Order: sequence, then C-alpha cells, then structure tokens
Amino acid sequence: MSTRLRVRTSVSWFACSLAGFIASSAGRAESRPDASPPAGDTVADVSNVTIRPVRPDDAGEVLTLQRAAFVQEARIYGSVEMPAFTQTLAAVEAELIENDGCVAHIGPRMVGVVRARHDGPLLLIGRIAIAPDVQGEGVGSALLAAVEERGREQGCTEAELFTGSLSEANLRLYTREGYVETERVATGDGIEEVYLRKRL
Repeated sequence: MSTRLRVRTSVSWFACSLAGFIASSAGRAESRPDASPPAGDTVADVSNVTIRPVRPDDAGEVLTLQRAAFVQEARIYGSVEMPAFTQTLAAVEAELIENDGCVAHIGPRMVGVVRARHDGPLLLIGRIAIAPDVQGEGVGSALLAAVEERGREQGCTEAELFTGSLSEANLRLYTREGYVETERVATGDGIEEVYLRKRL
C-alpha cells in the first residue's frame, strides 16, 4: 500500500490526534519541572498503575474516558465534531476487537487508554486518552511504552502516530519520545495532520 493511500485509510481509523490531553499535561509538566503541583491541586497516586491489553468489554469506560480527555483538543481546534465525542458505544466496541492497544488502571478505575493495530511491520498508534486528574503523572508515557512493546511482540519494527498541527505540546512530546516527522496532510482551514514515526 502506498504511503498516501495508507495515510488516507488510517485517517478514517485514527479519526483524531493522539494524546489529546496527555500532550496538554506534558506542557503543564514543563511549566513546573519538579512536577510538584501548585498549592491546592490534588495529585493522584499513580504508583499502583497497572497496564493490560484493551478488550471490547472496556468500551463503556473507554468512551467515557475519551470524552473527558479530549476537551482540551476541542478547545484548541474550536470544535467538538471529532470522533472522541461523536463515537457511539457500538463503534468503540467494534474498534476494540483485535486491537493491540492497552488500558491503565489505578485499582478498579480506568485512567488511561491507547488504541493500536499492526499493519505488517508498522504499528499504527491511535487515540490516547488520560483521565484529567492524573495528567502529567506518567500514565500516558507508560501506556505509550506498553503499546510499543506489544508492537515489538507482533514483529513491528516501526511505530506511527499523528497529531494536529496546532497541537504544539503533542509535537514536543513525541519528539522527546523519539518520534520523527515524516509527512503532513492538509485537512483544510490551515490545519494539517502531522505524521511521525519511531523505530521500535
């Protein structure tokens, strides 16, 4: 499959930019390097985070989580017309069948999710959503590492993700994590989808 055709088909599956809220949390962490919260902020205990493969029966929690997590992306792009908000429960259930993604829990509560699927040697990483009260606490980075490891187990040698061109914090985060920009696809209104890859 050509790069251009693959980009077009993967857009329909990914639907919106990766790590909508974790990127915002990365920006917050940069503003306070010691990661200590301002007075009055509540910090969740993430020392007991567990990560496991995502399942179709997670769909209800995933849908709730992504709607909370993508509020910042909606603000950046001035629209709630993105699948993180418009997906139905049935659509999420279907998306999670044979998905290579992972979920993160603190106790019984789901606090993060990432979708992924493998296409030959390429791991396509989809939407990450992190619960607002644990953003900037390392949950997203742990999920990304876990899904990359699942890709390696499937024989993938590269991972690809994308974000919108207005999501500057996302781009800084992915660059720090070793992802390199490979392509930009115009979507209108001066916005581009920025594709990045990383060797696994």
